[in-house]
Amino acid sequence: MIHQNAHHHHRRLSLYHFLLLAGRRIKPLQQVHAQIIVSGKTTSLPLLTKLLTSACAAGAILYTRRLLFSISNPDSFLFSSLIKTSTNHNFCHDSLIFYQHMLLCKAECSNHALTAVIKACANRSALGIGKNVHCHVLVCGYGSDLFVQAALVSFYSKCNELGVARKVFDEMPQRTLVAWNSMISGYEQNGLAEEGIRLFSSMRDSGIEFDSVTMVSVLSACSQLGALSLGQWIHEYIDHNGLHVNTTIGTSLINMYGRCGDVVKAREVFESLNQQNVITWTAMISAYGMHGYGREAMEVFHLMKLHGPSPNAVTFIAVFSACAHAGLVTEGQLAYASMIQDYQIVPKMEHHVSMVDMLGRAGLLHEAYQHIQDMNPIKPTAAVWTAMLGACKMHKNISLGVVAAENLLAIEPHHPGHFVLISNIYAMEGQMDRVEMVRNVMIRKGLKKQVGYATIKVDKKTYLFSMADQSHPETDTIYRYLDELMERCREVGYTPAFESVMHEVEEEERVHALRYHSEKLALAFGLLKTGEGSVIRIVKNLRVCEDCHIAFKFISVVTKRKIIVRDKLRFHHFEDGSCSCLDYW
Repeated sequence: MIHQNAHHHHRRLSLYHFLLLAGRRIKPLQQVHAQIIVSGKTTSLPLLTKLLTSACAAGAILYTRRLLFSISNPDSFLFSSLIKTSTNHNFCHDSLIFYQHMLLCKAECSNHALTAVIKACANRSALGIGKNVHCHVLVCGYGSDLFVQAALVSFYSKCNELGVARKVFDEMPQRTLVAWNSMISGYEQNGLAEEGIRLFSSMRDSGIEFDSVTMVSVLSACSQLGALSLGQWIHEYIDHNGLHVNTTIGTSLINMYGRCGDVVKAREVFESLNQQNVITWTAMISAYGMHGYGREAMEVFHLMKLHGPSPNAVTFIAVFSACAHAGLVTEGQLAYASMIQDYQIVPKMEHHVSMVDMLGRAGLLHEAYQHIQDMNPIKPTAAVWTAMLGACKMHKNISLGVVAAENLLAIEPHHPGHFVLISNIYAMEGQMDRVEMVRNVMIRKGLKKQVGYATIKVDKKTYLFSMADQSHPETDTIYRYLDELMERCREVGYTPAFESVMHEVEEEERVHALRYHSEKLALAFGLLKTGEGSVIRIVKNLRVCEDCHIAFKFISVVTKRKIIVRDKLRFHHFEDGSCSCLDYW
């Protein structure tokens, strides 16, 4: 009897051994499966669990499903292993099917299985199913399990349910690093960068060690807000603690410095990296492009073609954008031809938008219009016509502007920005009856122009200004100082550009509206509050207006200060009466 058992044990071991040898190769796994059937071991759950998880990891998902449904007594461990494996190998849909089967079989639920199912729901943005799983979590008594809770925070964040995510997060008896990271990245990815940074500050105050995932999220939030000082703090933290700067962190640092206005530092980081991938190179090109340094962007692009990885579709968008902002039309056209011929990249809509923008800004309006015609059979999107319309306004071409406007309104009839652009084009031509007509349509449709605002950081605190803002406690001082400043500018040749104001106001009111634009108020406040020689940095949510652009050049002369403005599209560095964009924006 003992001898028989030993032999039996050897058989079982050898089958398990064969399973281990088979690894993730489906043919050997099927052979072992056959042996399991022949040896009558079809009820051995440890063997079947190993077989199923190996088949799932090998990508044989239909085979795995069939096999699972043929097992009469699957247990909790089998389901747990299978759900975890299928989620980890991105078979999220199947992970949910296995979870449903687990419920049908009334197998006991484990925290591992629930964590994996929630992760699968997050990956598929399956909010409804995830909420049901959350109910199941509470019923099963796993409501305070740290892993399950961290997975729920991540799930709700990814589904843009940040209020619920924060509620789960706040209720955690002990917050894991994963939970902190999920919450911070949830805020950052849903455009709530300030919330993300606020949460990071309390994470820092709680003395929790953060990792590279935290840093990437926070650097991205800094990029959104133009929060240079915090970005620099993270860079210093990395250096002080001797942390390894991999390509992901390196790219995040390049983006952060680029979007916070310090291209020199972005280039330093780029040069210091041991490894650079296509995303890193693209980030560097993009940083130069955003600041109007088209030549430098093209220099990096040529270096990339010589020594770097092959540029991808996104790289070319960065290249075209850099050419557009610097007027490098020939270079842009050559790059476009090279993208198609040398790299076999089929132009996507973003490439077309960039090309129309590039040609249009350079005043080649008919070429830009021709490019749109040549897109056939692809239908141009609103973004293409917006680029065309913007160029028509810039170069005061009303006939093409009207064509672009009609196409734009056919696609997006409820976008106030389009109406404002069209209204401005008519006003330039003195067609005030048309301006009136556009305005009446806006009123009838209940459309309002997007509110512009500008932010400035002084002594680690961010201040927000909107047009003719009276909310700041020092409003009187700011206005008085701004009036003096504009007077000094007038003395050296500044005259207001009225075109920048919506055309319904009388001349006297226009002067008022222009004078108290959000970016001018932010600038006046910054000049009042910072020492001589320090750089003023302002972030504007819309495109900088024409008048502010002219005024800032004069202000940089009369105050002898460098002013950096990041608007919706790019950066402007004002110094000694000129702007880095060469008035080309």
